[in-house]
Amino acid sequence: MSENDRLSPRSEQILCSVVKAYIETGEPVASGNISRLRRFNLSPASVRAIMQQLAADGYLQQPHTSAGRVPTGKAFRVFVDSLPGKRLLSPEFGRIREELNEAGSVETRVERASHLLMEMTQGVGITAAIPTVSQTLDQVELLPLGDRRVMMIVVTRDRLVRDRLILLDEPISSIELTSIRNYINENFSGWMIADMQEELRKRLEQTSAAYDSILRRLILLYEKGFLDVHLEPEIHMEGASNLVAFELHLTKERLKELFRALEEKKRMLQLLERFLEAGDGELGVQIGLQEEHPSMGELSLIGISVLLPGGMSAKMAVLGPMRMDYERVMSAVLHVGRAFSSLPS
Repeated sequence: MSENDRLSPRSEQILCSVVKAYIETGEPVASGNISRLRRFNLSPASVRAIMQQLAADGYLQQPHTSAGRVPTGKAFRVFVDSLPGKRLLSPEFGRIREELNEAGSVETRVERASHLLMEMTQGVGITAAIPTVSQTLDQVELLPLGDRRVMMIVVTRDRLVRDRLILLDEPISSIELTSIRNYINENFSGWMIADMQEELRKRLEQTSAAYDSILRRLILLYEKGFLDVHLEPEIHMEGASNLVAFELHLTKERLKELFRALEEKKRMLQLLERFLEAGDGELGVQIGLQEEHPSMGELSLIGISVLLPGGMSAKMAVLGPMRMDYERVMSAVLHVGRAFSSLPS
């Protein structure tokens, strides 16, 4: 049974009104402010009694003896659950999709998406593209840089791009690199990288390889880790400086701890994977993140997980204060997430 199942309709309405007023003003909400709302038609005494019960049940707290009440994380959860389901607005969806489509690679789209989320919500935009376990090769490019250095660029069918600098023991000409590139792209485009590496190893071990000029030169690259690329998740975050403007009750040292935590990409990925477990295209909302880090207790995360062509998954979210405009942020995340997933591969 959810928390708001234990509330009467009237108590839930009053609680949501308190949360909404607190989001708008940032100030403790008095019973008199709520009783003046015409839709309730209740006396201040009646509203006060309901708010006192809500406080006793852990939905409201009173920061000072004579002050009004402020909602707890439990109250924000009820408020979020009461919001109507969001629908996509065609003009907004089209604008976002067009802007994301201008970015060619997944990496660029991830960066653009985090910027859009930050811009639309004034929160912290966090996005991540998570590769599948088995990546499929689209094409490889080999660029000579001189001094026996070769830049290897690998593009997968998921549109992830990875590059690696290879230092050879002996030089390979531009013409030879072009021949090797063509050989790989013509023979192995569409192969899973792990399978391709195993097949290459077998071919290079064959006696005939010694008589094939392309394979003979390819051995030089293979011995230096050719196609040995680590496809790590692509993570981008933008707007961390917005945290300074939030009214977080953190000491200077705790604020520093928060910024240090946000700088750890591994932690940000864990944050997204831990709290965004909703189905494909469904919004997830986590109120309070103290389980992830003590300095994140007053923050909330609103995000979405989507599947991309090729099996890759993407997660995108907004990190902001518990007192955020949930309707606006949820709408922004929904639009960006679904626009991202609708783009052609």
